[in-house]
Amino acid sequence: MVYSKIINESKHNHGASFNIKGKAKVLRRNMTNPEILLWNKIRRRQVKNKYFRRQHPYGIYILDFFCFEANLVIEIDGNIHLSKQEYDNERTDYLNSSGLRVLRFKNEEILNNIESVIENISKYL
Repeated sequence: MVYSKIINESKHNHGASFNIKGKAKVLRRNMTNPEILLWNKIRRRQVKNKYFRRQHPYGIYILDFFCFEANLVIEIDGNIHLSKQEYDNERTDYLNSSGLRVLRFKNEEILNNIESVIENISKYL
């Protein structure tokens, strides 16, 4: 039984270190307004009855939102991402190579047109 728990843990966290897990916990307590808005729309299986985690540790990364059931990562890009495009591309390539699909939305999309964002997520699911 302990062995199956270890497998499930590693599958969910993809080997995330305790340091990354600690940072994720801090980020969950300090979510941005767009993150809060989206979280309130996708939590509790509100979209296609799928379960999402927020600020989820995955390897060396922390995913804004993660749906294990659909291998879906949702990333919200604020202004800081304008200067981090190469990093974001490398991160997306890594996640894709792990079998995950990454959907990216800008802060403005979430704040100004949340229903369209939810529709796009629903289409993928």
